[in-house]
Amino acid sequence: MYDLVPISRLQRGTRAMVADVVGTLEQVQRMREMGVSQGVELEMVQPGSPCIVRFGGHRLCIRSDDMLGVLVRPGVPS
Repeated sequence: MYDLVPISRLQRGTRAMVADVVGTLEQVQRMREMGVSQGVELEMVQPGSPCIVRFGGHRLCIRSDDMLGVLVRPGVPS
């Protein structure tokens, strides 16, 4: 699991795959309802707090409270 990082560590334009979503049951469910779950490929559009990511033709703004629970594997090819 050494290559997993919180989504907040991604730089603009970096592509990654969601490896895990951790947190309370409510936090994990909220992320799942927004489409963020294991295996989803995404791209960091705007880093910071909150951040904006793009996946599946959509853009999603993720607040800082939820960012630490989204663990990604950077380096997904375009």
